[in-house]
Amino acid sequence: MSRALWFAAGAGAGVYAAFRARRAAEVLTVDGLRDRVGAAVVGARMIRDEMAQGMADAEPEVRERVDRAIAQRAAAAHPPELAAGDGARRTDPGGEQTSTSQTSQTSTTLTSEEHD
Repeated sequence: MSRALWFAAGAGAGVYAAFRARRAAEVLTVDGLRDRVGAAVVGARMIRDEMAQGMADAEPEVRERVDRAIAQRAAAAHPPELAAGDGARRTDPGGEQTSTSQTSQTSTTLTSEEHD
């Protein structure tokens, strides 16, 4: 019984090896290489088309997010000006907090001194 089992295993391995050898030889022929290159080209085209479609689908969302980010940065870079009489406090270049009316008076004083 053992000999029959080993004979069947050897015959199966031989058939499998012959099949694999035939496929390997076919791959290395001109027609086989042409088929492989053609399949690679088709695959590359499919990937390119899928990427282009995905980019076209995502472009409006990306543009909206970029526009929103630009608007937020512009708003942060240019905060709204304080009204002159609102009594709000801000820091002068020396680091002291002053009211807007005091800052206006200081600017006027400096300007009049420069002209003298």
